[in-house]
Amino acid sequence: MGDSSEDYGNYTYEYYMEYGDLEELKVDRRQTETTHIISVVIYIISFVLGLIGNGTVIWVTAFKSKKTVNSVWLLNLAIADFVFVLFLPFYIDYILRDFHWDFGVAMCKINSFVSVMNMYASVLFLTVLSVDRYVSLVHLNWSQRYRSVERAWFVCGWIWVLAAALSCPVLIFRDIMHLHDKVVCFNNFHAQDGHTAAMRHIIIVAIRTTVGFLLPFTAICVTGILLTIKVNQSGGAVRLSGFSKTVSAVILAFFLCWAPFHTFSLMELFIHSSLHLHNILKAGFPLATSLGFFNSCINPMLYMLLSKNVRHILKRACLDITKRSLRELSQSISATEVESVPGVHQDSVPEVPVASSTL
Repeated sequence: MGDSSEDYGNYTYEYYMEYGDLEELKVDRRQTETTHIISVVIYIISFVLGLIGNGTVIWVTAFKSKKTVNSVWLLNLAIADFVFVLFLPFYIDYILRDFHWDFGVAMCKINSFVSVMNMYASVLFLTVLSVDRYVSLVHLNWSQRYRSVERAWFVCGWIWVLAAALSCPVLIFRDIMHLHDKVVCFNNFHAQDGHTAAMRHIIIVAIRTTVGFLLPFTAICVTGILLTIKVNQSGGAVRLSGFSKTVSAVILAFFLCWAPFHTFSLMELFIHSSLHLHNILKAGFPLATSLGFFNSCINPMLYMLLSKNVRHILKRACLDITKRSLRELSQSISATEVESVPGVHQDSVPEVPVASSTL
């Protein structure tokens, strides 16, 4: 193999893009195929539930609920997850083609960019949610003066800018290459020597792990601990709302889903020292990545299960849709019966009010 193939072999695992292509890697083929099948199943579930769930949350928070600071955070989080799941079919196709990329270099870059930006945006929105929850419950005077919907949108705008900026290296280094009889989408660090490529790889992983996991995890843990202490000291004066409990569940789900991925990312930095570690990454990275992406469909399910406000809005919307459908159906049947009577025109028949459904 040439230099490009060697670089490809050294940096194959990010976002599970290039498994099973190097002849020198000996791993249980059956085990690898099993993890890939599980990954595909998780991606399909994430795609279906993510579109429906996040679409519903966007509809509720944008059009059906009162505009509040909390609804702004949830709306932007749902938008990030919704945009991401739109690109999941490309990942599914990539795995089903045995990791052959058939969509060109531009889509290779865009697809990975959206994935990384979703990760950054999600964790930053969750961090803001956690800090805002603490401030709104503990520092009431400050939050009443400065906490507003307009400022929340301003913060969201900066979060999107920061997430996009942190994801820019993907647009630079993501590339495609013909390898054997396939085209792979991989990280091309554009270096003639392995040391420079390794340093670029280490920097990217360090930034992603620090900004995308460790710092937010620390901030969320600190605010959560301080809030718990305040609640216990207040003797019931400060009480956690249903929304606060929903936020806690969403934060916990995010870190449970993404912790394996970041663990494997750090392990990837040491793949050159152990063939056994290389095989572990090859078998486990697809599953860890799909678990991280599965988080995009968990959030809306948690909103619907834990948030009474969201459940109430959905129930009322379903009742309204049912009533409207029954009314239109009844009017259609009445019009058909009138038209079927000889010599009777619909305009000459007085309109009969339709009883609304009590469902």
